Amino acid sequence: MDLLAGIGCACAGLLVVALVVVAHRLGLLYQLFHKVDPQSPRHGGELVAEVLKAHGVRFVFTLAGGHISPILVASEKVGIRVVDTRHEATAVFAADAVSRLSGRIGVAAVTAGPGVTNTVTAVKNAQMAESPVLLIGGAAATLQKGRGALQDIDQLSLFKTLCKTCVSVRAVRDIVPALRKAIVTAQSGTPGPVFVELPIDVLYPFHVVEKEIGGTKSARGLRGKMVRWYLQNYIRNLFAGAWEPQDMSPLPVQMPLATEDEVQRCAELVSRAKKPLVLVGSQAMLPPTPAEELRAALEALGIPCYLGGAARGLLPPGSPLLLRQNRRDALRDADLVLLAGAVCDFRLSYGRLFGRGAAIVAVNRNREQLLRNSDVFWKPRLAVQGDAASFVVRLARSLRGFACPGDWGERLREAERKKETANREKAATPTPQHLNPLDLLHRLDALLPPESLLVADGGDFVGTAAYIVRPRRPLAWLDPGAFGTLGVGGGFALGAKLCRPDAEVWVLYGDGSLGYSLMEFDTFVRHKTPIIALVGNDACWSQISREQVALLGSNVACGLEYLDYHAVAEALGGKGFVVGRPDRERLDTVLRAAQDTCRQGHPVLINALIGKTDFRDGSISV
Repeated sequence: MDLLAGIGCACAGLLVVALVVVAHRLGLLYQLFHKVDPQSPRHGGELVAEVLKAHGVRFVFTLAGGHISPILVASEKVGIRVVDTRHEATAVFAADAVSRLSGRIGVAAVTAGPGVTNTVTAVKNAQMAESPVLLIGGAAATLQKGRGALQDIDQLSLFKTLCKTCVSVRAVRDIVPALRKAIVTAQSGTPGPVFVELPIDVLYPFHVVEKEIGGTKSARGLRGKMVRWYLQNYIRNLFAGAWEPQDMSPLPVQMPLATEDEVQRCAELVSRAKKPLVLVGSQAMLPPTPAEELRAALEALGIPCYLGGAARGLLPPGSPLLLRQNRRDALRDADLVLLAGAVCDFRLSYGRLFGRGAAIVAVNRNREQLLRNSDVFWKPRLAVQGDAASFVVRLARSLRGFACPGDWGERLREAERKKETANREKAATPTPQHLNPLDLLHRLDALLPPESLLVADGGDFVGTAAYIVRPRRPLAWLDPGAFGTLGVGGGFALGAKLCRPDAEVWVLYGDGSLGYSLMEFDTFVRHKTPIIALVGNDACWSQISREQVALLGSNVACGLEYLDYHAVAEALGGKGFVVGRPDRERLDTVLRAAQDTCRQGHPVLINALIGKTDFRDGSISV
């Protein structure tokens, strides 16, 4: 009897535990202590907007869809500007630009299914550019997933390799903590994109959700009544505790920092160097170190610098430390190279450019990027996993009184002057037809105001511009980054103009890359964001054609036409100019007219018909 009683007690205990587990999974226990208000008109979109507002978000970029309408409406009500684009990728590119320029999270919200899948390339670009971007994706109701709901796919699996975190919110009360955690994850460590999926049933009000998935009120039979009870309980659990007060404030961002010993070891290496060189990469422009503080540190060090990616413009165009030409030769001759956020990938020939015996100091937040290809082509004397900008600032403080050998700097500047002179001679040489692109870009550079901002979206034309056009200030150059994505132009320009309304924003387009975002001229007009697009129109995918023809003897799939892109811009409400060989003498006049038109509030496209040069011979396209 004792044995049977024991077994009975155990079974009863297991039954109680099982019932408690079931009650917990069904949300019954939570509902005992947290209120559900079926009459409330509030919806989850309001919580999304409140979190974004608390995090200093000023813009939400989107392409409208029913799955996310509550987010857009609520965001507008709390004073967040909702900017709708003509393609979801543009929305993410714009959010990327905002994050780079403002130092805050960039936000894009897109509808379920195709809306989400259309963002994949832009999200991958943000990942490789280390941009903190929050992508909010609509989704089918959780209860309807896998049952053939409209635009229902497994969205989380799509982004697991692209984002730092991917999460689907299952109850209205979870919106706030999920967004707060996602945002701090995006900004901490090595920044990057995050994806938060918000199913439609956590965004709309109780009465709407109940009507759509609450089941019939006249359920018959035991099975029908059980289904009815389950659906009603599911909805009540969705909204239980939804409107209780929650902390919306930002969570503290975590960032790796170098140790004092690492800074001191680098200082000792620099102090002994006769031919030091600094390479500053995009990562050095990340918060929290202000760009002006980083610039002051570089000037205090007095070491010649090459600036790459978003770091272009960190030093003023006339700085004696700034180098743009002959980087390969300088790296070969340097006896110490400080890689401040620069990476030994294809852009540095995988680390094969350093001279034998040179001391390499690499600083990067990401360990994989820090040691990229160090097992094959190069070895760091010192590898520091930490924030590059704060490292340079601390290094400058520890090296007060240090003076870089003058003969080394003068040698590099003399080589720079020779290369610049050669480039100007090439610019003065007429091409067989149309305008010389080097001449066009030199003229543009001469007219850029101090408050200009440059967006790079193209291959051959933009690659040429990188050696000629000089950003006038920090964070005044936006390019896609290591992924080399075409199509960033429209979104980057949109985000840039919204962040810096007083800046003169120029997009340098190739005629090939223009095709990805030309339709966004409609967006520029509707949202009153006047920008200037300069299109290097050579009727060709030239960066590909150059190698393809030389190696394989065919121009197949590389040819385009000299199309009237300016007319398309005008059809969309902008202003258009076209310039070619006959306009060479009045080229400056046309560029100034475009600037004046832009200042009057009109987006402008300059369709510049350009010819071929050998300036980019030997550049890589694979």
